[in-house]
Amino acid sequence: MAENFRISQLKCNNSVHLTLNGDFDGTSAHELINTLKSCGGDVDQVFINTNGLKVVHSFGRVVLFRNLPGLNDRCCSLVFIGNHGRRLHKPWIH
Repeated sequence: MAENFRISQLKCNNSVHLTLNGDFDGTSAHELINTLKSCGGDVDQVFINTNGLKVVHSFGRVVLFRNLPGLNDRCCSLVFIGNHGRRLHKPWIH
């Protein structure tokens, strides 16, 4: 994992707000996937703020994209926001 990567989490009613900070690499992508898996069944929407990311490595994107389809039954809706939101968002995510 990138040394400086961190995820801050705030749960508010039926939504979770995640803030990503640091460099996003393959291991960081796995940490994000594991965080998303740990969201409770009562979560309807997850907002992922990417403004704190300094670098998004290509391999991190690949790892994320390969693992997101497996979350379909866990997270109802993922919303990527911020400066790097478009780089981490795939068309099949609503």
